[in-house]
Amino acid sequence: MTPAPPEKTPELICIGAMLWDVIGRSRAVMAPGADLPGRIAHIPGGVALNVAMAVARWGMTPAILSAVGRDAEGEALIGAVGKHEVLTGYLYRDGGPTDVYMAIEDAEGLIAAIADAHSLEDAGDMVLAPIRDGRLASAAAPWAGVAVIDGNLTTQQLALIAAEPGLAGADLRIVPASPGKAERLEPLIGVENGCFYLNRFEAEILAGRDLPDAPAAARAMLERGMKRVIVTDGGGMVADGLAGRDMIVAAPPHVAINRVTGAGDSFLAAHLAAERDKADRQTALTRAAEAASAHVSGKDMP
Repeated sequence: MTPAPPEKTPELICIGAMLWDVIGRSRAVMAPGADLPGRIAHIPGGVALNVAMAVARWGMTPAILSAVGRDAEGEALIGAVGKHEVLTGYLYRDGGPTDVYMAIEDAEGLIAAIADAHSLEDAGDMVLAPIRDGRLASAAAPWAGVAVIDGNLTTQQLALIAAEPGLAGADLRIVPASPGKAERLEPLIGVENGCFYLNRFEAEILAGRDLPDAPAAARAMLERGMKRVIVTDGGGMVADGLAGRDMIVAAPPHVAINRVTGAGDSFLAAHLAAERDKADRQTALTRAAEAASAHVSGKDMP
């Protein structure tokens, strides 16, 4: 039986990882093998979910399409996410244990991370059921709004999304989960309705060569076949490349680093919110850079 949809109607959908983030942070600079005091946080995470929670702070109503286990961790995760105004009634719940992301950060940023997204990967195209069965969309009535696509999905899942009739009219916003998963995005590179959000290292992987800065990375991605790409570079310049249009750049404010996990998701959410408010490309890029810097400093916008 198809579950009843939530009472609210989402403004956008986020397809990808919904899991627990386990983040250990030390205020010191860590060497390999170091064992230092710090803080360990256990919070809702995953690229798709992070974006959904961030856009909810900007006053938007997102729905998450993902796989969450029926274990205690899954029930707790759904309960925690419900407090963030994210619609969770479209989740696939028949998979394995709830997924987990584990990272270690120090005063200079991310040291290392491991993402266990096996339940999402094993779910296959079941996570797409709500855009096929009419709850959100169907082949006869495609989703017409924004759909954020998370690179935690497998290459096979992303290939299905590229050809999905229920997303044929969507504004696809595509983001890799990490540099190590950037190559998974290959099936989506040429889609006409796609906008990619990459960091410079992810662009280098897709380009197969070193790239000196965000504008160069954006140009390389346009040459690769992307129609639009937004490239960040840590605390450096950010760039918005759009096929047939001028390159737009912005400089993020310099701030002290208090956290790095989730900065890219804050950037994307602020960019989406600015474009929803009809901001031009320059204004939207600047607002997104400011939001990412605020997140890194330990604060969140709005």
